[in-house]
Amino acid sequence: MSLKLLVRYFLRGCLVTAPLGLTVYIVWMVLSAVDRLLPLPIPGLGLVVTLTLITLIGVLTSNVVGRSVVELADGLLGRLPLVKLVYTSIKDLVSAFVGDKRRFDVPVAVTLSPGSGARLLGFVTRDNLGRLGMPDLVAVYCPQSYNFAGYLLLVPRGQIEILQLPAAEVMTFVVSGGVSGFGVGQSILPPQQSVR
Repeated sequence: MSLKLLVRYFLRGCLVTAPLGLTVYIVWMVLSAVDRLLPLPIPGLGLVVTLTLITLIGVLTSNVVGRSVVELADGLLGRLPLVKLVYTSIKDLVSAFVGDKRRFDVPVAVTLSPGSGARLLGFVTRDNLGRLGMPDLVAVYCPQSYNFAGYLLLVPRGQIEILQLPAAEVMTFVVSGGVSGFGVGQSILPPQQSVR
């Protein structure tokens, strides 16, 4: 077995274990922090307390009093200069994926160059840009692969094609760089020759 082949196997193993390892590490760090704050050293109590606390917050914010408290905190955090930027960005991003104000629920394929067969996948976030003086354009957010970032395109309506697919599947497909989502399709490219 050559050194080149061993390096390839090692890198392939990293691609498989890195996302799982990072996820496990972050969850372990959060639960360990909660465990350290609790007076009783019972294994797993941090998990139970964390899940209970998140559920309790959901219950409390489902009534008028809880919503009022959230709106008050929202207002206070919205007045602090640097905190406002971070808080509102995170809040808007989370609410774009879940809740009543979801924004990433219209997946589209954007033709960047008319007549070209190349497409860019994204999600319509605003279909009326009249306020910007661009009534014929729509706002399409295009997430980047393997990254928690993206960019916003303003494109003519005629250059988008609404995809009749689940938004979550399209997001998984884009963020994974086309590796995950939609199952395994048949390749149209010729098979690569194996390296020995």
